[in-house]
Order: sequence, then structure tokens, then C-alpha cells
Amino acid sequence: MSRNHRKSEKYIKKKVFTSPGTLEYVGKEVPVDTVIKLVEFNEEFYQQKVVKVMNDCKSATHENHINWLDVDGVHEVSVIASIGKHYYLHPLLLEDVLNTEQKPKLEHFGEQNIFVVMKMLQYNEANNEIETEHVALVLGQNYVISFQEVHKSDVFGAIFERLKASVGKTRKGKSDYLFYSLCDLIVDNYYVVIEKFSEKLEELEVKIIEDPHPNDQKLLYELRRSLMQIRKAILPLRDIFGSLAREESALIQANTNIYLRDVYDHVLQTLETIENYREMIENIQNIYLTSLSNKMNSVMKTLTVFTAIFMPLTFIAGVYGMNFENMPELRNPNGYFYTLGGMVLIGIAFWIYFKWKKYV
Repeated sequence: MSRNHRKSEKYIKKKVFTSPGTLEYVGKEVPVDTVIKLVEFNEEFYQQKVVKVMNDCKSATHENHINWLDVDGVHEVSVIASIGKHYYLHPLLLEDVLNTEQKPKLEHFGEQNIFVVMKMLQYNEANNEIETEHVALVLGQNYVISFQEVHKSDVFGAIFERLKASVGKTRKGKSDYLFYSLCDLIVDNYYVVIEKFSEKLEELEVKIIEDPHPNDQKLLYELRRSLMQIRKAILPLRDIFGSLAREESALIQANTNIYLRDVYDHVLQTLETIENYREMIENIQNIYLTSLSNKMNSVMKTLTVFTAIFMPLTFIAGVYGMNFENMPELRNPNGYFYTLGGMVLIGIAFWIYFKWKKYV
């Protein structure tokens, strides 16, 4: 979330000294209701519906179906609490779901749940800013629960379409494969954001090389801040997916581990790209400072040339400006024209010399 956006929205902070597991929402106020979608599927069956109360999820216990509960909006504490009660989720897990400022993390709750917090990034074209959305995923036996912060965008729209059209392996897989698909979608979206970032950076680089301006330095600092925001969201995922790919769990099948390792590789590639852009920003800053220095040197050289040309002329004007009586040239009727002509010739001679030396 951008600094300006944080100022313009009313933000609800967690009260200090509350006991662990206390359910309190931390985030900006949201004027809409939470929307819960339940998707039940297997290789031959698919059904999607909007859930009004958690009693509608009784069918989620069907052992032949994989169930995906997508919760859009975590600002209603009572709704999150009812979901936690229905699926026997740990209070500390629910506390992290309600905290939109929670950093990316991984938690194992025995063989019951695997809990992951991630950040979905979106590039705001209008404001040229990176927007962050809080996403939490819970993997259980035959079910996955996804919590999205608010109705910013259809984060998992591609997964819904994939399930509905029975495209790919998602309908054939278990809940762990759906869990992987959601994680993979979030990580792949980082490439889209970084691509937008790289376009802005390349445009600024060309502008600085051609015509550096003091405002360019401000834009560079803004891009660096955005890059650090991206890195802050992605860096913890290196340990998260490294741990998921290495550790054995009853909730993750062996054939899904290879896909989680692929997500881990994507995270590493993204972090490497971010480091490359950090170096690129530093290089552009050096180019900017060098361009300004060269521009200043060019101005100083021009001023020096003109100063060198006018110094002997000033000396001549100073000599003949002295009011001594015994100056024969003063009585010459053409003295003024001789002196002025000599000064012009001297100026031209200096100018030709500096041109020959390529000083101008």
C-alpha cells in the first residue's frame, strides 16, 4: 500500500497488550460486505456457489470432492471467526488472517493445516505506484481456504476459469495441487509487476541520458522505494517455498513437491531480477550525476573561453583608460579605431586558437 493511500484511508490498528489469538481486524475500513465463494470439484464434478452462512458448507465434508472456500474481504471479524470455527482453525492463524500488515510467513499446524501468508502486488498505472494486497492460504485435508484483503481485483479469476473449463491438472489434482496453483499465480504476477517497473525504469534511463533534469532524481528515488516494496513482499517467500519443497508433510503429496520447487525457482529468479534492477538504478543514478557534472563542466569551459578572450581586451581598455597626459596614441586622430581594431583582431585570434584546440 502506498504512503499516500495510507494517509487518505482511515486505518484500523490493533490494540496493544491484547492476548494472543484475539481476533481484531487490522487494515483500512472497507464499505462492502465479505463475499464467500465455495467451489466443489473433482475430475468429473464442478460446482460453484456463494455462501451466506457457514452451515451451507456442510457439503464440504464430502470425501470425494476437493473444496475451495474463497473469502473476499477479511474486515468482518465475525465472518472470519465462523469460518475458523467450522474448519477448526487455530486462533493464532485467524489472528494473522485479520492482520493485513502481517508479513509473509509459513506455519504448520500439525497435520491439520498448512498456513501461508503472501502479498499480491498490483501496479497502479494511474498513480505509478505498487499496491499490496494481503492474501492468506490455508491447506487442509481435501480443502483449501483463501482469504483476500478486499475487492481490489479478481486475484484468483484465472484459477476459477481453469477449474470451470477443466483445463490443466487442477481438476485432477488434490487440494495440495490447488494450493500450489494459487501460490504459483501470485508468484507469476510478480513478473507482470516487475515488467511494468522495468518499462518505467528504461524510459527514465533514456530520458536521463538524453536530457537530465533535477526532477529525474526524485523519480529515481520513487522507483527505488517501489523496488524495495516489491523485494519486501517477495524475499520471505524464498524461505517459505524452500521449506515447503524440502519438508515432508501429510498434506502435500510427493508429486506436488516438484511443482512447489518450481515456484521456489521462480521466487529465486524474481529476487535475482530485483537485485539486477537495484544495480541498474545505482548505475542510472551515477549516469545522472555524471551527466549533470558534464553539463556543468561544459558551461564552465564556455565561460572560461569567453573570460580568456576578454581578459586581454580588458587589459587594453584598462591601459588606455588611464588619464596620463604623456600618451601619444591619445592625440592620434585614428587612435580609437586602431585600438578598437586591434582588440577585435586579438579576440578573433583567440577564438580561432580555441577552435583549433577544440575548446569550443
